[in-house]
Amino acid sequence: MSDEPSDATLNPNLKSWVESANDAGSDFPIQNLPACRFVNAEEVESIGVAIGDQVLDVDMLFHAGVFEEVKGEPTERLHEALHAGSLEQLLEVPGDWRVLRETVQRFLLDLPPGGQGARRLRQKCVMPMAEAELLVPIYPPNYTDFYASVHHAKNVGSMFRPDNALLPNYKHVPIGYHGRASSVIGSDEEIVRPRGQTRPDEQSGPVFGPCKRLDYELEMGCVIGGGNEMGVPVGINSAAEQIFGLCLLNDWSARDMQAWEYQPLGPFLAKNFATSISPFIVTRDALEPFRVAGPARQEGDPEPLEYLRGAERWGLDVNLEVYLRSARMRAGSLAPVRVSRGNLKEMFWTFPQMIAHHTSNGCNLQPADLLGSGTVSGPEIESRGCLLELTWRGHGADGKPLPRKPLELPTGEERLFLEDGDEVIMRGWCERAGYRRIGFGEVRGIIAPARA
Repeated sequence: MSDEPSDATLNPNLKSWVESANDAGSDFPIQNLPACRFVNAEEVESIGVAIGDQVLDVDMLFHAGVFEEVKGEPTERLHEALHAGSLEQLLEVPGDWRVLRETVQRFLLDLPPGGQGARRLRQKCVMPMAEAELLVPIYPPNYTDFYASVHHAKNVGSMFRPDNALLPNYKHVPIGYHGRASSVIGSDEEIVRPRGQTRPDEQSGPVFGPCKRLDYELEMGCVIGGGNEMGVPVGINSAAEQIFGLCLLNDWSARDMQAWEYQPLGPFLAKNFATSISPFIVTRDALEPFRVAGPARQEGDPEPLEYLRGAERWGLDVNLEVYLRSARMRAGSLAPVRVSRGNLKEMFWTFPQMIAHHTSNGCNLQPADLLGSGTVSGPEIESRGCLLELTWRGHGADGKPLPRKPLELPTGEERLFLEDGDEVIMRGWCERAGYRRIGFGEVRGIIAPARA
């Protein structure tokens, strides 16, 4: 990859008339412009983009004539999608968002506004993010969650199979399962502690009740744009074209329920009660400078089969963090404490490989489908992406599991798993010399007590 931006929209020297977007630490400079949905000033659901500490109403720009230079079918499709407030419609033709992005960026450039009407439009079309009601950005028709971190797979495998942590297929095939699209929710929505079957005592039968080992999983979500016809696989070298963008994803997990139910068919009620995604989808265009080769295969690792062997690098250098704040910490106005920090580039499988494999049997992906990366974990303890891993200490000399080591919070509280009132916050961003910092914002969730 060249060090010079080939895409003019990524020029680091571009500045916006939204001053906060020009701050070095902003998640949302003019080079980013991630997609979102929000309730606008007329209390109507609208498609927007994040710019600095503001949300811009794209539909208002359209009706003000900002898109008049866009001709033909893109204009008709944009009008229909913006009028309906449907980001899903915009993803049917991925190139339409490229047109929208370029047009919105020109409007946001730090240039003379060109008249009183233009100045008024600048004032009306943005809303402070802190005051905006941000909605779940998409309603995915389908959701698939992968298991793409070899570090996560090794850690979890070691807990239950110390002598055979990785199953024989792991380094040959991107493993995934079909999740529940209807329970994909937005940031700040409460997570009701699930109830289900568990077997706390191996010497007795199962019981039913609230989950006692509730966990988060640090993930990235990949949103599909375009899709493929049923029966027509997506080739590895065109798979990246199916990526509209990425968001933060928290795959909430009931570990005690999962341990009892996962054999023989894998996750079910332990996973389908809630999946949180961030309000902003950072587009593939904005992520282009942060592509990397991804982790090198180790000596003895098999080469991917040909249909998974792409010519381009599609690992992504995305810094990720998890913060935790208990109810007692909030009551005492204590800041959340960081419990983990990792990076998406550590993943063993890339999103294009997941897409190529997902469609290799002719499965049809659809616009706004959501793919989860699986828990993002790295080789260090502090880069483990869930409490199941973070509090695990391995096995002793006798081969028996060591007692778990709880996380210690500033209040003196300890956590092996999440308690009611706990708040989990995930953040992500990309940085590279010669480019503006690109952020994903946050995804948050607070645990609410189980309901009868």
